[in-house]
Amino acid sequence: MATEITVPALGESVTEATVGEWLKQPGDAVAVDEPIVSLETDKVAVDVPSSVAGVLAEHSVAVGDTVEVGALIAIVDEGGSAAATPKESKSAPASSSDSDDAKSAAKEAAGDSSVTMSPAVRRAVLEHGVDPTTITGTGKDGRLTKEDVLAAAKNKKSGSEAKSASEAAAPAPAPAAAGERGEERVKMTRMRQTIAKRLKGAQEEAALLTTFNDVDMSAVIEARSKYKDLFAKKHDIRLGFMGFFAKAACLALKDVPSVNAYIEGDEIVYHDFVDISVAVSAPNGLVVPVVRDCNAKGFAQIEKDIADYGKRAKEGSLTMEDMSGGTFTISNGGVFGSLMSTPIINPPQSAVLGLHRIEDRPVAVNGEVVIRPMMYIALSYDHRLIDGREAVTALKIIKDAIEDPTRMLIDL
Repeated sequence: MATEITVPALGESVTEATVGEWLKQPGDAVAVDEPIVSLETDKVAVDVPSSVAGVLAEHSVAVGDTVEVGALIAIVDEGGSAAATPKESKSAPASSSDSDDAKSAAKEAAGDSSVTMSPAVRRAVLEHGVDPTTITGTGKDGRLTKEDVLAAAKNKKSGSEAKSASEAAAPAPAPAAAGERGEERVKMTRMRQTIAKRLKGAQEEAALLTTFNDVDMSAVIEARSKYKDLFAKKHDIRLGFMGFFAKAACLALKDVPSVNAYIEGDEIVYHDFVDISVAVSAPNGLVVPVVRDCNAKGFAQIEKDIADYGKRAKEGSLTMEDMSGGTFTISNGGVFGSLMSTPIINPPQSAVLGLHRIEDRPVAVNGEVVIRPMMYIALSYDHRLIDGREAVTALKIIKDAIEDPTRMLIDL
């Protein structure tokens, strides 16, 4: 019996997606709830499972197609047997007649439906010419991650994987002609298009302004150094800087509620809770999963939530629910070496805190010049809702809490 597989509900206000990659090809056996296709939405990649066990009969759409919720995307023959040779379909990878070099082999391996790969992993496989079937995945359910592919490529380069005789005998490629320049055109992913629209929209809609300050990180660094081992032993998580800044932000947002609010029509929506969106890198771009109720959580739970989101962002397993909501955002460009920036707010939120790298700088303390580990911090805000005095006050509260962490314990 033929069963139609359709696009499931993708989350609040999300009505369509782009077909990212087929995880199963026509003729492949599929189990109940086994993912057969990955769809790219505005925020995350969503795996669509088969509702029945059987054999994938056909793809109804191709990679790159835009599909709406409820649209037919595949047909599964319930109870069928896997075919020895998959059927052809309009979205099936084309066979290659390229020379037997490493990248050609990688293309064939990348088209093997027995290996589930995200678009970012597939690109890495093709770029580095590694065979994904020989790599042990460390992601969710044993899936390959980009880091797995890069590690395999490094081992291959160092000689851990011997080249085949045909590769060794193959002539070296002819050098590019002098002065020749190449270019490559790659269609933007749906997520990247959405990021571009949202950020540009934020600039056009909000009255953006940024206020800066600098923070002496000595007290936080000393506290981490003193308690990191005990903290890790008790809570099974590393004590990082983000926990300190999240709790410091909670103090600021409590005292300056407009920074934790947003405009909706002609109304201001205030919140008595703090849901912090934490910007993290994912294979397809920057994502902002939400750590909820930070005002009611301790350092350990905040650090665990952030670590979990970071791990799942790399695996591509974040859900729409993980990204929904958020009343305030923290973006840490310091992990990439940024000294200073003017972050853009994450609509409909009205403010974002930008963190930057820590570096030793000379500062004046009690009339003397001393060297201290300093960090520039920035608060970008929507001036339609937040006055300059409020923004500066909120940033100063964060600065004071970081320079004297005791304030976070006694709610100052």
